[in-house]
Amino acid sequence: MADGAGTLPSREQALALLHEWVQAEPLRRHCLAVEAAMRDQARRRGGEEELWGLTGLLHDLDYERHPDLDTGHPRYGMAELERLGYPPELIRGVASHADYMGVSRDSEMERALAAVDELSGFVLACAYVRPEGFAGMTPKSVRKKLRQPSFAAAVDRDDVNRGAEELGMELDELIAQVIEALAPLGEQLGVGAARSA
Repeated sequence: MADGAGTLPSREQALALLHEWVQAEPLRRHCLAVEAAMRDQARRRGGEEELWGLTGLLHDLDYERHPDLDTGHPRYGMAELERLGYPPELIRGVASHADYMGVSRDSEMERALAAVDELSGFVLACAYVRPEGFAGMTPKSVRKKLRQPSFAAAVDRDDVNRGAEELGMELDELIAQVIEALAPLGEQLGVGAARSA
């Protein structure tokens, strides 16, 4: 994997690690969506795209195996990433995305991860229920779904709003950016016709 302390592995290595730890297709898709949104944010904000992208890809690495928030996720994933020599900024980013870990979000990357994590999942859920998938999806239509508590009920609406605020953005602008980042990966994310394949 990563050959020295703080070395960023290739995306192929990171993806292999994700597949080793995560068997559930919905969680894999979520991680791919967050990766895409993070790469997009890195390009927009002058961040290091590989670092930001891999942080998004691996942020929920241990969630399937260790879902307990008090003793599990993301602690086991962080330990594995540290063991493999991933950069400390990536590991800290994983820690900071979980509010209950008490790790402050000091960097732009950490704030971006917190902002796009829940929102990427929500935008993906919206795309799944639309016959046209991402095509024609607007921030207004996503906000309408956000106001329906029963839709994608696991998504914390306060986290979505706070994430945009922490990035200093209007929610509509962030939603538009996430839609734009995820749309090209529609088939890979199981949106549209690909869902029945």
